Amino acid sequence: MLEITAHIAIPDNEIEFSAIRAQGSGGQNVNKVSSAIHLRFDIKASSLPELYKHRLLHLRDHRLTKEGVIVIKAQQYRTQEQNREDALERLRAIIKSVTAIQKARRATKPTRGSQQRRMDSKALRGKTKALRGRVDE
Repeated sequence: MLEITAHIAIPDNEIEFSAIRAQGSGGQNVNKVSSAIHLRFDIKASSLPELYKHRLLHLRDHRLTKEGVIVIKAQQYRTQEQNREDALERLRAIIKSVTAIQKARRATKPTRGSQQRRMDSKALRGKTKALRGRVDE
């Protein structure tokens, strides 16, 4: 059971793991041991609340496929167990990111003083640039 928050948990049968060979350098073991982990989590078939499913499906993340499956490849560590924990932690972080409700943005206007300071600095910069021209004799 992967606990996301106090109210949200994902059963183990909804998360699919497969062991693969890690990329990159690894010495003699790299071609023999499958220490990297592929984690697959189908959002549509999960037991998450509909609101979180909707938010997850609309994430702009390269790990999310068009079919609505999150694919995480963990190969940072040398053992399968550590990579499995790393993949679960990354899945927890993705799901936790959509559980937070963002505050609505309120449009504000710049103050008259800040507008005036901006216009003054633009005029000053323009004068400086105008003085950079060719010197006539």
